[in-house]
Amino acid sequence: MKAQLHNLDAEGTAEIELKDSIFGLEPRTDLIQRVVVWQLAKRRAGTHKVLTRGEINRTKKKVYKQKGTGQARHGARSAPLFVGGAKAMGPVQHSHAFDLPKKVRALGLRHALSAKAKGGALLVIESAKAGTIKTKDLAKRLGRIGAENALIVDGEFDSNFALSARNMSGIGLLPIAGLNVYDILRRDKLVLTAAAVKAIEERLS
Repeated sequence: MKAQLHNLDAEGTAEIELKDSIFGLEPRTDLIQRVVVWQLAKRRAGTHKVLTRGEINRTKKKVYKQKGTGQARHGARSAPLFVGGAKAMGPVQHSHAFDLPKKVRALGLRHALSAKAKGGALLVIESAKAGTIKTKDLAKRLGRIGAENALIVDGEFDSNFALSARNMSGIGLLPIAGLNVYDILRRDKLVLTAAAVKAIEERLS
């Protein structure tokens, strides 16, 4: 498939060829969803924790004798029934991560890129560079190409461009090495530089 190559002044300079095996697939939402769930599970801290019966600091002495009182049998004040006792089956620290095959992760990334391309939300620009550090000027230029809320992907960002964009709430910058399904879907538009397109095709071919 072909896409128009623009500069930041919204001028179409040429056409660029995009690989159909990466940008031209029929998007499968089930694959994309699997990769997003895997990503979000990996980033969960899993540090929620309550004291179990073995950890709570209460006396282990038997509360009262086993029989003859007419009350339930209890062996310790750490039982969940008592005030100050442990919580029954409460959360403990653990990892929420699970395995997902590399092939499925790569396929999910291809389908996320194809979904953006099919939805008309994929923009390809020559380069992400700015002459000066000026957030207002960069916001205007990105507005001309319809990238007010966008993820911009490049191999290595120009320092002026990065400093100009860092204070823009609707713009996210991501190096090609960190390209992932969740960040692609979070933004309305995906903006790739020509260098990023080449690197993506080398990575996913």
